[in-house]
Amino acid sequence: MPNSRKIAVVMAAGKGTRMKSDLPKVLFPVLGRPMIEFVLDALFAGGVDEAVVVVGYRADDVRRTLEHRDRIRFVHQEEQLGTGHAVMVCEEALAGHDGAVLVVAGDSPMMQSESIAALLAEYDRRHAACIFGTAHKDNPAGLGRVLRDENGDFTAIIEEKDATEAQRRVTEVNMSYYVFHSPDLFDALSRIRPDNAQGEYYVTDCPGVMKSSGKEVRALDVLKSVESLSVNTVEQLAAVEAAMQVAGDAQGLAGGE
Repeated sequence: MPNSRKIAVVMAAGKGTRMKSDLPKVLFPVLGRPMIEFVLDALFAGGVDEAVVVVGYRADDVRRTLEHRDRIRFVHQEEQLGTGHAVMVCEEALAGHDGAVLVVAGDSPMMQSESIAALLAEYDRRHAACIFGTAHKDNPAGLGRVLRDENGDFTAIIEEKDATEAQRRVTEVNMSYYVFHSPDLFDALSRIRPDNAQGEYYVTDCPGVMKSSGKEVRALDVLKSVESLSVNTVEQLAAVEAAMQVAGDAQGLAGGE
């Protein structure tokens, strides 16, 4: 595959146990459309050439829902062992690709095509091992903080539960929009470990692994605060729908084609 080709990995294997339904989380309707449709619209409008959708729970339902779309491949994640593991299972599908891999969650219906375009443009300029999007939030509770040195360069992502009191006052947060150089990504994934309470592999660990090995990692403050609206509960789903209604045309907000 040409180096200029942009491929997205969309994590869509989860059940969404807090949604009080057995429907796959990414298929929950937002203003009448499965939320993953908004994600795919934003990705393709933002410059992605192809999407690899990682399916697991009720995989056939997700496949059928998206069968009308072009430029999509599916990879099955038999066990859900974390976000890092979701990307690991895509290694064969991305074999030979020496360009950008954008890693995002399929339950981010507020994703903006402009943000995707900005991250991919920065990758084209820098060809860094990792470029990830950040945003500033007045109330960053629950989100990973982005730490920088005196020169403003990225040093680490620290989860709130591990942060000091001073670090918790940082308002710049990680939003889990990553662009990786594919070979660097799978090298880092081979070195992360499930050393956490959940016993899972986290893609969040990859930027730190890359940084510690001397590779360039850039945190780019280009995301809009509205993109931090996530959907983990029925209440959050209602909040996202309300935000979309306020903004007007939902498909246009998501960067629809």
